[in-house]
Amino acid sequence: MSLRTLKSALSSAAVLALGALALTACQPGTTGTASGASSVAASNPASSSPAPGGTGVAPVSAQSSAPSHGASGGTGTGGGDATSDSYAYKHPCSAGQLSVHVTRRAAAPSQRVISVRNTGSRSCGLSYFPLVYLDQSHAANAAGAVKPLVPGGLGGAPAYPVYAGRTAYAVIDLDPSGATSGTVAGIDELNVLADGDHMPNADTLNFPLGSGALVLKPKLGLYEATVADAVTSMQSADTPQS
Repeated sequence: MSLRTLKSALSSAAVLALGALALTACQPGTTGTASGASSVAASNPASSSPAPGGTGVAPVSAQSSAPSHGASGGTGTGGGDATSDSYAYKHPCSAGQLSVHVTRRAAAPSQRVISVRNTGSRSCGLSYFPLVYLDQSHAANAAGAVKPLVPGGLGGAPAYPVYAGRTAYAVIDLDPSGATSGTVAGIDELNVLADGDHMPNADTLNFPLGSGALVLKPKLGLYEATVADAVTSMQSADTPQS
C-alpha cells in the first residue's frame, strides 16, 4: 500500500469515529437540556394543563376566602361591604334581600326558630329583634293578638348587622311555663316582620302554627348568630314588646 493510500484510509476512519460519537450524544437517557425539561414537568403537576372547571391552585384560594356560612343563598360579592358592620348600620335590610323561615325546635316543641338570611351581596342592618305577634289566622283585625316579652335595657349599636350570605336567628317560646291550662284559645298563626324599625307592616309574613298550639306569656329573644345564643337571649325576656 502506498503512503498516500494509507493517509486516506486513516482520515476516513477518523471521520467515521467522530460521527459515531455525535450519534451517541443524541441518544435517549442522556442529561441534555430536553431531557431535563421533561423531568421538571413530570415532577410538578401544577405545570400541567388544568382540569376542566379550573381546579388548579387559584380555585383553592378562592374557596378559602368564601364566607363560612355562605353555602347557599349568596356568598357575598360586594367587596368589603359584604362583611362590614359600619355599612350595615347605614343600610337597613330590605324585604327583597332576606329569606325568612320559621321552624320548630325538636328539643323544645313550644319554641320556634325564626331564621333571617341575607341573600344579598352586601351586609345590612336589622332591628335588635323581629316584630312578632301571635293571632288567629281568620281574625278580622289584630285586636286579640298576643305579643311576646322581649329583653329589656337594650342599647349600643344602631342595628344588628347581618353579613352577605349569613343568617340571624331569633327564638320565641310560645309557652315558657309549659302550662296546659289558661292558654289563649284559637291562636294558630305566627306573624313576623323581620325589621320592625324600618320595614312597613305590609312586609309582615304569616306562618301557621297549626291547631292546638298552646300560647301563654310567650317570650322572644334578640337576633343572634347561633340558635343556642338565641335561646339564651329568649330566656332573659322580661319586657313587654311595644
